[in-house]
Amino acid sequence: MTVSLEQLRRCHVAVDLGAARTRVYVKGAGLVVDEPSVAAVNTRTGALIAVGTFAERMTGRTPDYIRVVRPVSGGTVVDIEMAQRMLRHLLGEKLRRALRRKPRLRAAACTPHDADPLAQRAAVETLVGLGARRVELVDTLIAAAVGCGLPVEQPTATMIMVCGAAATQVAVLSLGSIVTAQRIPVGGEAIDHAVVQHLRHAHELMLPSQAVRPLQLALHGNGLTSEGPASTLIHGRDVATGLARSVHVDTAAVRDAIHTPLTAVLDGIGKVLRDCPPDLVADLTDRGIMMVGGSALLPGLDQMLRDATGMPVAIAERPDVCAVLGLGAMLEGKIAPMVLNPLAG
Repeated sequence: MTVSLEQLRRCHVAVDLGAARTRVYVKGAGLVVDEPSVAAVNTRTGALIAVGTFAERMTGRTPDYIRVVRPVSGGTVVDIEMAQRMLRHLLGEKLRRALRRKPRLRAAACTPHDADPLAQRAAVETLVGLGARRVELVDTLIAAAVGCGLPVEQPTATMIMVCGAAATQVAVLSLGSIVTAQRIPVGGEAIDHAVVQHLRHAHELMLPSQAVRPLQLALHGNGLTSEGPASTLIHGRDVATGLARSVHVDTAAVRDAIHTPLTAVLDGIGKVLRDCPPDLVADLTDRGIMMVGGSALLPGLDQMLRDATGMPVAIAERPDVCAVLGLGAMLEGKIAPMVLNPLAG
């Protein structure tokens, strides 16, 4: 772990700035913010029009002078000023006033595995701009493992897979630290893009940006498994004429399109297992893989991993908020470090 549990217990607020959603946990109050990481700005005046869910609904529906921006990309803050403005509005005046009363406000933030110094600095500066005097950074993999109840502080192997919007992170943990890990640049957005490209090439159909979720469009039922519906009716815009059109899409072809980006994820899991000590791999045959993150809910993904690895695969109870809940548990002092008992005599 990059920081000690003692340092985290002194923090007052935990923030998980994700590419898809921003979540804030306040010590003693719990999860207070869980909104999309989106802001809408008036380009003429620079004024912030909307943030969160309302701003996300504006995507693709705004006039020229309104721009919908995402200040976080791939788990990294790419626009510090906009991220600060977005966070201020998501927190609200009442909560910000309560946090300002803290004499030395400390914050904790999740960072992707192997985040470079620039990405770490951007996360720190974002929270410093909100009034934090000190910011502690915690690896997302550790926070997510704690949040879904894995015994990370024990000398046994636990394997976690964080399925984010922009990337998938896979790691084997033991004794509170990362033994081996891989960050694969394939996430929920890549899967969405694969479905969109398939419909464009195979059916000359463009989907509206709000309807790009392949789970609701083409994979309802049993999703990636062959027991799902044989075809699905999709509504979109014809590429040639620009008119609205509906087509029946073969879900088997959609499954094939989705499998292409997912092969990179399977390769990443294989590399993690190859780099892992044999004793820990033996533990994993019983414990298996724990999936967290919003994209972990892709129907049939867990079964695909079981078939490919031969290991048990489980999805966390609340996969989308595991990382921030894990940070919150550390803030509240619910996680105790393992105490080594010296040999008697």
